[in-house]
Amino acid sequence: MPLHIVSTPIGCMEDITLRAIRVLKECDLIAAEDTRRTGLLLHNYGIKKEMTSFNEFTARQKVPHLIALLEQGKNVALVSDNGTPGISDPGYLLIKACADSNIPIVPVPGPSAAISALVCSGFPTDCFVFYGFVPKKEGQKKKFFEAIEKDMSVVVYESPYRLVKTLKLLSELMPERKICIAREMTKKFEEFVRGSAAAVYEKLNGKNIKGEICIVLSKQP
Repeated sequence: MPLHIVSTPIGCMEDITLRAIRVLKECDLIAAEDTRRTGLLLHNYGIKKEMTSFNEFTARQKVPHLIALLEQGKNVALVSDNGTPGISDPGYLLIKACADSNIPIVPVPGPSAAISALVCSGFPTDCFVFYGFVPKKEGQKKKFFEAIEKDMSVVVYESPYRLVKTLKLLSELMPERKICIAREMTKKFEEFVRGSAAAVYEKLNGKNIKGEICIVLSKQP
């Protein structure tokens, strides 16, 4: 049986496809990055299914077992905390193992925070790059932003607890570069803050930022 890569909502529970619901109902096992969060989603749609944790702490040890199940003909669905599995999460380890073992991999498309942030930023989308999470250490973070592309839009993830410090750095390195902060997309307090790096830093400095964060940097003229 193939491994199904099932995209799930990034916030609003309604953002799930009919196909994704069907696959989750029909599969034998769900490999979930966070079984508690996935459990809430399953409960919302009346789905009762066996789950196994597949996160940064368990992924490598779980891969051989899941490959064995797939080779035995079991139907396995892979889901992440939210959005599309394999994007800045350990899902790629199982996907790679399936590819190496010639096990079919079937995408069940759906939400992606990076793409949602990009298309709502108002910045050019003809050429862009996604870098995942910004480094935590200040020295690495500075080198990271100094090296990013200038001729295309850039999307990154950031923790709300580090956002203001990151904005301060951006305001120093590239004060005039246009950026967009996408916060809590599809949720009640969804917010987009756009402007130059310096202006956005000034607006958000001192505020208590909460929720999931994407930063989009526009390509420079």
